[in-house]
Amino acid sequence: MELGFTWGYWTRAMPDNLLELSIAAEEAGFDCIWSAESWGSDAFSPLAYIAGHTSRIKLGTGVVQLSARTPAATAMQAITLDHLSGGRVILGLGVSGPQVVEGWYGMPSRRPLARTREYVEILQQIFRREGPLEFQGDHFQMPYTGAGAEGLGKPLKVMTHPLRQIPIWIGAEGPKNVAQTAKIADGWLPLYYSPFRPEVYADQLADAKDGFEIAVNVSMKITDDIEEALYGTKASLGFYIGGMGAKGQNYHTKLMARMGYEEEAYKIQDLFFEGKRDEAIATVPTDFADEISLVGPVERIRDRLQAWEESPVTMLNVGARTPDEIRALAEVVKG
Repeated sequence: MELGFTWGYWTRAMPDNLLELSIAAEEAGFDCIWSAESWGSDAFSPLAYIAGHTSRIKLGTGVVQLSARTPAATAMQAITLDHLSGGRVILGLGVSGPQVVEGWYGMPSRRPLARTREYVEILQQIFRREGPLEFQGDHFQMPYTGAGAEGLGKPLKVMTHPLRQIPIWIGAEGPKNVAQTAKIADGWLPLYYSPFRPEVYADQLADAKDGFEIAVNVSMKITDDIEEALYGTKASLGFYIGGMGAKGQNYHTKLMARMGYEEEAYKIQDLFFEGKRDEAIATVPTDFADEISLVGPVERIRDRLQAWEESPVTMLNVGARTPDEIRALAEVVKG
């Protein structure tokens, strides 16, 4: 089981200990550092900064939002970062929801599966660098020949030679999206995953290619107070299930329902939309929060790790606030 350290996205400002903890993670034997984006900090820049102060640890975007950049722009940033880091990049992608795509990026959110498939195909063509890029899809056209085109577009081949075929991982939740991810990508980044319910994703992962990777963000804390340790997971679930989407169009709510908590999922959403956030968080079942977390005394965590090791998951991504905590978590997982 590999171990990742996740920064997520920044809130008000850059974390004060960004470099300190990133270096500590590499020294403790962590395998990857992940950076994300929402509508604030971008995913690539922190990794470029970290790349200059580390030498071994992989650098993953978890995730880059498709609507933030054209496929070619994403390829350029990934290739640049891969050169700066000596070939350590994992390119994690995600479509995000219509609230962000249309509200922040001002772009249509229709047909997310087709957009993702075309985006990945273009990236893979660029990384292979077999010839000038030519692609005519429903969502992307290179050269562009649509409305307003001057008709002077020329197929181009990326000037900077990629060091390799950069691995592409996709953040996916819906059944069709997960099944497509298993076929077209090198890895999958679930929002949440329970090793105690492998049947939820078994069919979607059946056709995954050899070497397919799965990295899951897990709240991991060594403590004797399990209920207190799970509050952060419950708060996150309450926000994502209740507020990250509209009624009838929230991937996170639908996922929790598919995982056996349908009544609770829609009750959480109702409470959140009524402005009752504390009640929404309190409604998140402790058992569900515990299934997707690793909290408690060391012995309990190690015992529950067995289920993760027997699952298709290949990497656990955790957060920490101090170098000592980083070393403690690495010791539990790595031994």
